[in-house]
Amino acid sequence: MEIFGVVNASPDSKAEFSVVQGCAEAVARGAELLAEGADHFDLGGEGSTPGSDEVSSDDEWQRVEGPMHGLLSLGAEVAIDTRKPAVARQALDAGATVLNAGDALQSPEMVDLAAERGVTVVLPFMLGRDFRSVRDVRGDPVTVMVEWFGHHIQRLRSAGVSQRLLLDCGVGFGPHDMDWPDRAKYQRAIYSGLGQLRCFGLPLYVPVPWLQTPDRMELLDLALSQEPDYVRAHRPAQVREHHAALTSAN
Repeated sequence: MEIFGVVNASPDSKAEFSVVQGCAEAVARGAELLAEGADHFDLGGEGSTPGSDEVSSDDEWQRVEGPMHGLLSLGAEVAIDTRKPAVARQALDAGATVLNAGDALQSPEMVDLAAERGVTVVLPFMLGRDFRSVRDVRGDPVTVMVEWFGHHIQRLRSAGVSQRLLLDCGVGFGPHDMDWPDRAKYQRAIYSGLGQLRCFGLPLYVPVPWLQTPDRMELLDLALSQEPDYVRAHRPAQVREHHAALTSAN
């Protein structure tokens, strides 16, 4: 299991400890993540949680440009987490080697960019065209997720995106109007069903909770028990610790 440590260049991120401004702060955050057991970095400049500001491509790139150069100086692979083709292109030009496609590769421009560059792509499950207007999941969320991936993997391969896809179960893109008990139930169902995504023969990339509450720690353990190939984490040391405990218990 490899870990993408989260670096946020969005000032409205609720995980304030992960937020950086500029190159120097990114270097400090990145060094901390590597010391905690991260293998790579995931850098984003626009929040996806309810209430976060929508920013232009120019403003988003201004947020991530300095941190991008700082993280790259540490020698680890960097994923650019964005829904905007212009930002993705600039980040890949700067040295990012993974595209974490915040639009779920639903825009033709992002599909063309992915096909052109041939980089590894994180493909998140997202119902709807944008994370700000995600549709409710009707029926069993795992069945819906598997059907969604089946359709979009075929669509992308037909469009020339033939490189490796990492499948992201998209728990962060659940319907935003869910209150926490319902969202926790939704995430529990998704994490429990991760094994069904193995039918595609592609690596699993799983975002895990960072808030320190008992129910979220249960979700963390559930996600890790499914042995994902990659984890996106704000707290790599905690992920390593929980994974080691689960492994030794088995």
